[in-house]
Amino acid sequence: MVASLAEVIAGLLLLVGVGVVLRLTGLLSADEVQPINTVLLYVGVPALVFRAVHPAKLTPELLIVAAVAWVVALLAFGLAWLAARALRLGPRSTGALMLAAALGNTGYIGYPLTLAFLGHTGLVRAVFYDVFGTVLALLTVGFAVASHYGRAEERVNVLREIVKFPPVIAVFAALVLHPLPIPNLVSSGIDAFANMTVPLIMISVGVSLRPTAVREHGFTIGVVGAIKLLAAPLVALLLGRLLFGGAPAIERLVVLEAGMPSMMLGLIVGRRFDLDHELIAAAIVVTTAASAITVPLLQLLVR
Repeated sequence: MVASLAEVIAGLLLLVGVGVVLRLTGLLSADEVQPINTVLLYVGVPALVFRAVHPAKLTPELLIVAAVAWVVALLAFGLAWLAARALRLGPRSTGALMLAAALGNTGYIGYPLTLAFLGHTGLVRAVFYDVFGTVLALLTVGFAVASHYGRAEERVNVLREIVKFPPVIAVFAALVLHPLPIPNLVSSGIDAFANMTVPLIMISVGVSLRPTAVREHGFTIGVVGAIKLLAAPLVALLLGRLLFGGAPAIERLVVLEAGMPSMMLGLIVGRRFDLDHELIAAAIVVTTAASAITVPLLQLLVR
């Protein structure tokens, strides 16, 4: 099982490598990939989410999975705050550290890994972990942390941010339309958009990743990695055994999602609130690379 996960990660890393090559050869820049990211956010990811959730059998366990995501994120926020105090970081770096350490890339990287490793059923659980856990934590606690330690030109309307976030809209659309069959013409279009999402996500990751500021923030990034890649999935493992002791597939899912690298949306939020976005960017680079090792190893702990 773990060997197959390593193969999945290797395949996805090849796609990331394609993005890196495109950037290094000058064929595609980080700025030029933004339209692709827009298509992914507003079309691709919602199609993937809708396709996973609409036909799924909805059970109480999905809400428990989302609750695990909340517990993991809140504990990580707390650990990151303590670490920032111990390191005597300034406000902008404290907010950046907290965002990078507490919120994982449970959508952009979590979905492809889950789909390939745990299949369609795992993907449904990953959607609930991501949308009702990580994303809501970002749009509530994450925004509160960012506004406290940074600054914004306008006051954030959290409810508006939640209801207009495309994956959230896709989940609610799937739930509302759950009893109804989707016409073949529509479903084939949704499938086409969903199928393009995973490779485009990974190529976009490769184009976007830049190893700038890694040396400058080396020790702080190490703290981010320790919290995000080790402490968070270990907490998820304990919760998984407590709540899903007889269901190793769900345990694997919560450990996998909790161990995802730092969230890329955190960089957008960091820039919006004038946090230390270089620290966030460097943390994304390092934790994404390191997760190729930590994610398979942590799966060895799941019985």
